Amino acid sequence: MKNLLRKLKIRLSGVVLPALIYRIVRLLYASMRIRVVGGEIPRQFHDRGEGVIVVFWHNRLLMCPFAYMGKDMNVLVSRHGDGEIMVNAMKGFGFRPVRGSSSKGGAEALRELVRLVFNNSDLGITPDGPRGPREEVKQGVAHVARITGRPILPLSFASSRSKRFNSWDRFLLPYPFSRGLFVWGEPLYSRKGEPLEVFRLRIEEALHDTTRRADEIPGWHNNPGAGASMPLPLSPLSPPN
Repeated sequence: MKNLLRKLKIRLSGVVLPALIYRIVRLLYASMRIRVVGGEIPRQFHDRGEGVIVVFWHNRLLMCPFAYMGKDMNVLVSRHGDGEIMVNAMKGFGFRPVRGSSSKGGAEALRELVRLVFNNSDLGITPDGPRGPREEVKQGVAHVARITGRPILPLSFASSRSKRFNSWDRFLLPYPFSRGLFVWGEPLYSRKGEPLEVFRLRIEEALHDTTRRADEIPGWHNNPGAGASMPLPLSPLSPPN
């Protein structure tokens, strides 16, 4: 019986739940009216084939895969409990997972992230995950950017109608048929001689600022054209097998 339950758990986390999550999120996204501000910022790096490090708060991550229009995204995923489900859900979007966090597998993950960025691959990181503190950047992302010299691009998402869960990160779930807004922040580079903690704080403030902009752009909640630079099409990535 224990073996049967174990096999069932593996099946659920490895195939069933990730595929279900992926399809539900795509249906939710397809129902929304989406706009994006600052889409030219990541595009300039994609056009040149230069790797970037995209950062977004853990509580805004649900829709963020749809903002990515590049071709080679690698996402840092925790080795904690639900990480396996997240790994397989990310594969549905065509993203490759890198396993590790500040508490488990951190050094190994850091080496892999640095290798990927040096190869001009893109990284996606929730710098306050997997357990917080909420909206507080950890030093790892600053360390990768300083070693590689690659830019950090802040990204945030807001919805005209959404639910906030009573979780550690106050997770944001947009309602179907609401308006959604992605906002890209200006690239940040590590400065020569800059202390790592100072760089970390700059990243944190930039991500806070990008999130405030997403939440406060005047009129966009009621006027889908306000403050928006372009529409964001449905991601062309194929569903998982």
